[in-house]
Parts: sequence; structure tokens; C-alpha cells
Amino acid sequence: MPDTLPPNQQYLNGYLAWLRNEKQYSELTAENYGRDLRHLFELAEGTPLADLRIHQIRRYIAQLHSQGLGGRSLARLLSAWRGFFNYLMRDHGLADNPCTGLRAPKSPKTLPQALSPDEATRMVDLPADTTAAIRDKAMFELFYSSGLRLAELVGLDLEPMRADIASGEVRVTGKGSKTRIVPLGGYAIAALKAWLIVRNQLAKADEPALFVGQRGARISPRVVQLRMKQWGITQGVTGNVHPHLLRHSFATHVLQSSGDLRAVQEMLGHASISTTQVYTHLDFQYLSKIYDAAHPRAKKKSGK
Repeated sequence: MPDTLPPNQQYLNGYLAWLRNEKQYSELTAENYGRDLRHLFELAEGTPLADLRIHQIRRYIAQLHSQGLGGRSLARLLSAWRGFFNYLMRDHGLADNPCTGLRAPKSPKTLPQALSPDEATRMVDLPADTTAAIRDKAMFELFYSSGLRLAELVGLDLEPMRADIASGEVRVTGKGSKTRIVPLGGYAIAALKAWLIVRNQLAKADEPALFVGQRGARISPRVVQLRMKQWGITQGVTGNVHPHLLRHSFATHVLQSSGDLRAVQEMLGHASISTTQVYTHLDFQYLSKIYDAAHPRAKKKSGK
């Protein structure tokens, strides 16, 4: 790599374009990588990328850790930085990767949160009295019925979704451009049909997206997040309500009902079943609560 580097942004733009075009990453994933790399640029304070060394990267990680950033977040940052430097080595002549061999500090494993069945019902049972509310109900029902990721949902197109609704299933392209087919529940089908009736009231004439925002173009992930948070307050669902919460709730409730971990893995689109196994812990917590409430010898003696 030459001594005098063009601005970091030039390399970042090239890397993000490579992620989108060659790796087929979603726009949302590419944006996340961009945010993580801009964080690196801020920490480096103008130091040329070719001059960064492992001790500096180690110091940045320690600095972020002392500020309260957890192990999982640091691991994600390191992964993004490592991939970026690999790209610079391959395409721009960088000599070595200063992130090689570094690991983020471990943090305690946390289980994904899930709504109770009653809370999930409140989140999808919206008063569909406006065009936006009809759209939101269709989106939320689809999250909870099929366990879609946020990027998968906003990426759906009107065609072939019409045919998918008729067949009672939805075809989505997930991480790594892998396609999977997941079933649509009856409530989701009804909500989607209701949305299709009024969609043209919001959508531009040539807009291919299934879900659109107020300007008639494809709805953004951020708008979906904000709408769900607002509806959570309106519907009396406590805590931080977000799209992934309905995905977690879908997985937990299906596993509680069926016990079929492999089927849940397929529907969620997990590459490894070890990723899906976290929901067995949630299921065990649920069963433990039922046991504690129902079994006559589950409760501890009062000591009297």
C-alpha cells in the first residue's frame, strides 16, 4: 500500500460495495459494517490504516471495554475490522492485518428475550383502522407467524408475494443469500390480504416492495423499529419492543408447542443448530415456571 493514502472513506466505500455486490450482504448489514468501521477511524484519530499495529487495536478494544461495551459488541467490532483489513491486504496491498489473533473479552451469555403468548397476541392484535395500522398489523403478524428477520421482511417484494400468500408460505432470502421457505399462519395471511387491498393508497405506482412507508417507497428498517416501539406502548407491552423480539417469541412458542428443534432451525434460517439451541434454555425456563407454580413440592418450605 502506498505511503500516502487516499481518505479512509474511499477504502470504506470500496469495501461496502464489495460486501453488497460480491458477498451479497443486505443493505442493513452493510450499514452496520460501515458504522463499526467509522468507529475504528474515530479511534485511530487520523492514523493511516497502513500504520496501525496490533498493540493499537488492543488498546482501542480495552478503551471501549472500559467504557462499558460488552464482549459480544466488541467481538462484532473486531470481526468487522478484521474483514476490512483482509480486504485491504487482498485488493490494496496492505502488508498485514493488525487484528489477527485478537479476541474480545468474554461476557456472560444472555438469553434472548421473548414475549409471553398473551403479550405477543396484544402486539399483533392491532386496531386496523388506518392504512398505516393495516400495514403494521400485516408486518407484525408476519414477524410472529414466520420468524423473519427485519432485513428479510423489508426486502420482500409484492411479486412473488401474492403467489406465496395464496400457497400459505413465504420465500425469503436470508444471511449469505440463502433462500428458505417458511409457512404463513392463518392470521398472517388474513392481515397480508387486508394490506394488499389498501397498499396502493401509500405505494408509488412502480414500487416493487411489499411494505412501503409514507412516501410510497420501500419501508426502512428504522421506521419498522419505531412503529413497533410505538405500538408496544399503545398495546401495553412493557419493555423494549423490537422486531427481533417477535422473531424470538416465534421460535420460543413453536418450540414449546412442538419440541422440534430442527424444524425451528430451518424456519429461522440458522446455519448451525447450536445457534438455535439457545431457545431450549428459554423453553426450560418456561417449564420451570410452570413446575414451580403447579407442583405441590416445588415451593420451598417457609421454615416455620
